[in-house]
Amino acid sequence: MPIGVEREIVDQAAYQRTLERFRDAGIRLPRIAELADPPSMAADIAAELHTVEADAPDARNLFRVHWHNAKDRKGMADTPEHIVLPPELTGVDAKIIVAIGSRFPMIRAHKVLAAYGCLVPRLVTGQFDPTRHRAVWPSTGNYCRGGVAISRILGCRSVAVLPEGMSRERFQWLGNWVTDPTDILRTPGTESNVKEIYDACHELAKDPDNIILNQFNEFGNYIIHRAVTGPAMEKIFLAAKGDGPLRARAYVSASGSAGTLAAGDHLKKSLGAAIGVVEALECPTLLYNGYGEHNIQGIGDKHVPFIHNVLNTDFVVGVSDKASDALNVLFNTTAGRAYLARRCGLDQEALAALADLGLSSIANILGAIKMAKYMELGPDDAVLTVATDGAEMYGTELDKTAGDVFGGAFDDVTAAEVFGRYLLAVATDNMLEMTRYDRERVFNLGYYTWVEQQGVSLEDFDARRDPSFWDDLVDMVPVWDGMIETFNAEIGIVRGKLGQSPLAPRG
Repeated sequence: MPIGVEREIVDQAAYQRTLERFRDAGIRLPRIAELADPPSMAADIAAELHTVEADAPDARNLFRVHWHNAKDRKGMADTPEHIVLPPELTGVDAKIIVAIGSRFPMIRAHKVLAAYGCLVPRLVTGQFDPTRHRAVWPSTGNYCRGGVAISRILGCRSVAVLPEGMSRERFQWLGNWVTDPTDILRTPGTESNVKEIYDACHELAKDPDNIILNQFNEFGNYIIHRAVTGPAMEKIFLAAKGDGPLRARAYVSASGSAGTLAAGDHLKKSLGAAIGVVEALECPTLLYNGYGEHNIQGIGDKHVPFIHNVLNTDFVVGVSDKASDALNVLFNTTAGRAYLARRCGLDQEALAALADLGLSSIANILGAIKMAKYMELGPDDAVLTVATDGAEMYGTELDKTAGDVFGGAFDDVTAAEVFGRYLLAVATDNMLEMTRYDRERVFNLGYYTWVEQQGVSLEDFDARRDPSFWDDLVDMVPVWDGMIETFNAEIGIVRGKLGQSPLAPRG
């Protein structure tokens, strides 16, 4: 198994120091199984969470790092929050079902789950010592926010590494959460400048006290999404299906770090769903070995993530950032919503739900619509996708688009143009139904990032060709859960107890 996927304690001394730190704070870690099935949590845990603000830097919010948070973000829902988009909006008969990521705690985005999946296995195996190490979170936005949030409530120092061109809201949030302004490291460029992030991490890694938790090659990211997001999506589908004949035909997610795509591996096994990966048409790396810049914030490009199970991917879908930018304005302005109410018959609840769709969420939905059209799906078919975050992270981007593209005058006519061009006119261009040769091409493209640039051995690179490699990763869940339970017991906190409140960062 690669680094970060250890089955036993690597450094006993570091493990003991971590125990002491957590014992002082009374922090209990949730097991992955608890995050995958939150309704099974003890009743007193659920009751105590009602006293904790979802966005507070409180360690008890670890028990909200799952898809089952209710709309008020205090209670717990049996079925994860989701939207079934009406055909009047999507232009397709198939049901487009969208899981809502803005219910997650602290950052209002699902990347906090990935951060937990990457850091906690390091803690319970003694690979991360909170009394010494800094957690470095390379990201194009939400993952580093999730990493900073998880680090802070666990009393770990952290560093956010992200491109300087990301939305102002991301930097404002980070400024409120880091313990030192120098813990925000801005790298050149925007979404597509992932290599510049890696270069910065190489410099940071020269200090042995910095632990790089790179979401693009950290298998904890893959494991926790396959183990938690996959079953959550399945529960959503089964709830939408009820007793009807609905079939789960596809799961669609943007490339990003490829963590969320891991849910597709679960859904393919459990429901037989095809897997489609969305990428920006302005940077068509998987489609055309291309390059470029784009503004679908939340997905990084110009590389193939190491944790992307490419040989199990069925479609690549190109979506333009012009569409996601314009639809962000349509969905979140008075003129846009008024038009949608008249044109599509959306009620106030449906219109309000559009605020749960950030830029990459809109791109995922457009990818799902393209899949539905390409596969000629009907009303008994469903395409599942994820709204990774909400519109609140993109207010400045909305203003920029409204000013630069629409001249500051977004009215009823402009709304109709955007609706017609970017929703009704969605076509099946810039799509690839992948053959074996296509999968091999994309897999091989990753060689240049991971072997030539990042120093991964050719043996480790090629090991990911075997389907059993990915299936075996899921076997780590009961192993890590057992280690988490032992860790909690050694702290002195038994199952069914939350522990205390926030731990102030030290060091």
